[in-house]
Amino acid sequence: MSGATVLIAGPTASGKSGLALALAESLGGTVINADSMQVYDGLRILTARPDEGDEARAPHRLYGVLDPSESCSAGRWVEMARTEIASAHAAGRLAVVVGGTGLYFHALTEGLSDMPAIDPSVRARLIAEWEKVGARALHARLATLDPALAARLKPGDSQRILRGLEVVEGTGRPLSAFQAEAPPPPPPIGVIARYAVAPPRELLLSRIRRRLEAMAGEGAVEEARAVAALGLDPALPVAKAIGLRPFAAHAAGEIDLATAIDRAEIETRQYAKRQMTWVRGRMADWPRLDGAQETERIISEIEQKIRFPGLTTQS
Repeated sequence: MSGATVLIAGPTASGKSGLALALAESLGGTVINADSMQVYDGLRILTARPDEGDEARAPHRLYGVLDPSESCSAGRWVEMARTEIASAHAAGRLAVVVGGTGLYFHALTEGLSDMPAIDPSVRARLIAEWEKVGARALHARLATLDPALAARLKPGDSQRILRGLEVVEGTGRPLSAFQAEAPPPPPPIGVIARYAVAPPRELLLSRIRRRLEAMAGEGAVEEARAVAALGLDPALPVAKAIGLRPFAAHAAGEIDLATAIDRAEIETRQYAKRQMTWVRGRMADWPRLDGAQETERIISEIEQKIRFPGLTTQS
């Protein structure tokens, strides 16, 4: 094998991780995480990271590699992902990139707008201000400095609001201006196939519910309690992990477990809907898979592409 990569995207609970593991195990691959929350340590259960048994079946990379107090941008993830893809290729392994963060796949395959480095003190100052006045006040400021970006963001979307202000105040140019520029083409990573795993809606919703119930019995409450005890800045990505707040509220005795699961289910459904919107809009040309029943066919398809690389047309 020489430099082959497979991309697998899809909403939470769709079965994409199972497909990635099956490919890696059958074809000598390395599974590389493309989920923006699974990169953080301390959230194995809440983010449905592969368990130790899965990790023993094939190499897994970029899972739980960052401290919860850190913030992972798409640009930072791309750098880490390219390193792991190159390492897999150097070892003669298939790189299987899997996750639910559409922006990560876009950044990996299409590139990101080039912008200068920003002094970290700018973000630190904005976070301190956000803690005093709240996201809505900062959204109002963003509307005057970068109206195109502010129009796309909800007033409570603190992470993206902070990023918008960080860019415009740190560089003197609006983030929307950088985003409008065509990014430089990224180096090829040997993509031989792309798949979007998207089961029928009712099946996906039932999987979400079953998984949350399983999480509750596997330590999600204890994990949420431990993360809450860290006292993280509410603007950090980990503080907004799906299900964290309801399970932490149960751990604190504020709500019962059934209510926590119900609230986590609502959050997860909303997240899955956003993920599917990205798949339909930004991955419309990716072959769509209904679920795990297609695993053997996909393994055979990828095996043929590896054996006969001349059949591959993707870059």
